Amino acid sequence: MSGAVTLVGCGFVADLYMRALALYPDIRVLGAHDRDARRMAAFCTHWNIPQFPDLAAALAAHPRDGILLNLTNPGQHGRIIRAGLGAGCHVFSEKPMVLDMAEARSLHALAESRGLQLATAPSSVLGEAAQALARAVRDGRGGTPRLIYAEMDDGFIPQAPLARWQSESGAPWPFEDEFRTGCTLEHAGYALSWLIAIFGPVRRVVASAHTLVEDKRGVTGGAADFSVATLDFAAGPVARLTCSIAAPHDHRLRVIGDAGVLEVPELWDNAAPVRYRRRLRLRRRLLESPLPRRIRLQGPTHPKLPRRGAAAMNFALGPAEMLAAIAEGRTSRLSGDYALHLTEVTLACQQTGAHRMATTCTPMKPMPWAR
Repeated sequence: MSGAVTLVGCGFVADLYMRALALYPDIRVLGAHDRDARRMAAFCTHWNIPQFPDLAAALAAHPRDGILLNLTNPGQHGRIIRAGLGAGCHVFSEKPMVLDMAEARSLHALAESRGLQLATAPSSVLGEAAQALARAVRDGRGGTPRLIYAEMDDGFIPQAPLARWQSESGAPWPFEDEFRTGCTLEHAGYALSWLIAIFGPVRRVVASAHTLVEDKRGVTGGAADFSVATLDFAAGPVARLTCSIAAPHDHRLRVIGDAGVLEVPELWDNAAPVRYRRRLRLRRRLLESPLPRRIRLQGPTHPKLPRRGAAAMNFALGPAEMLAAIAEGRTSRLSGDYALHLTEVTLACQQTGAHRMATTCTPMKPMPWAR
């Protein structure tokens, strides 16, 4: 694929995008803008790309068949998306797309009315592990899926050495914003995107969210730091998703079927192994095989990056797929109804109570190399 991208937001995550974009020589980075001039200068100097002094300049220089990458803090997402769409730009936004469902609907409608695409991270659903798992489910490995367990526990983050967490160009990890937004809105999408892509839309969410640590490094009154949600999928299976920044690190996903269990040990690794444990009956015992079989896709998949910190993910998978979609005249896999539905389900997971989803989408088409 080829095309151009402009970055808005030069914080911690922007370096992860730049490192991944370097894997795609046909994608041009036109430049970047950040409201913090010092941060913008450090970022653009590190990556040797132009600086845009304000948002208007960034939008004016942006080609209509390119992508505006919205990498700002979540509280700024809606404003930047609206400005981008208003200027005629396709927009790819970091997660969560926005913090309010009414705003999500408004932006979705604006994009459709202008014939533009609005897509949302995370991109890992387009990665090798997610696509291999989806292929295994389509092939009936494990039998009919009945139950999914997904974990997004990141350890006791308030006690972590947060001051030492810096990006490649020197941006600090924005722990204050992370605590205020909440681990569910920040990280549930890593599991939800896989599940919606594989099983289709969610009908109903029953969630319970709690604040376990009131004072997180001086941040008080932030969002819940623990949530557990049960999701009923229209296609039949039920999932339990847990998010926390208190429990020990655990990013597993398990699909439990009639004949066995499909499992992925790490959702933040594009190359994580997908394994199948067949269910066995041995005398009077019932168990899953202690010798799992690894499921692999044949042939090349996508460029991969080595682990940096907690993740081994290619953050450019989504923008690259979106540029290909624009060039081919189709809707990106991460855009349109999918982006709106993922946003609604994510917001519901952080709101205690029962929620019936008002949006829907179709199951995501597999990547060409995963069919």
